[in-house]
Amino acid sequence: MPSLAFPRKLRLSHAREFDAVFAAKLRKPRGPIIVFARANALSHHRLGLSISRAVGNAVVRSRLKRHIREAFRLHQHDLPRHEYGGYDLVVAARKHKELSLPDYERLISEAAAQAHAEHEKRAAREQRKESGSKESGS
Repeated sequence: MPSLAFPRKLRLSHAREFDAVFAAKLRKPRGPIIVFARANALSHHRLGLSISRAVGNAVVRSRLKRHIREAFRLHQHDLPRHEYGGYDLVVAARKHKELSLPDYERLISEAAAQAHAEHEKRAAREQRKESGSKESGS
């Protein structure tokens, strides 16, 4: 059975890591949360949180972050992977009424699946573009 721990290696912690995920422009909104994704070459997914003050006071934001971290922790091994590894995920939230943990689990899983499908589509498009330029360049 895979470990359900949430060690430091599963977290995005530096601004450059967050900036790289935002620069990938792979954004999937699901209800009150928005998941930004970027493929990584690691064997696991990593999570970053971007919860603004507009969501609520410190107590509300902290509770929301705990729910999102727990949802990720429980479903990290069920999230889709690309052929070279996992994804760096940044979860942002809009102001909303607090949801239950299973709701956050569902929203994150759905958004990650959509992001994976979009990544695969982009990778296939890029591969077609490269193979087309090789054929015309030869």
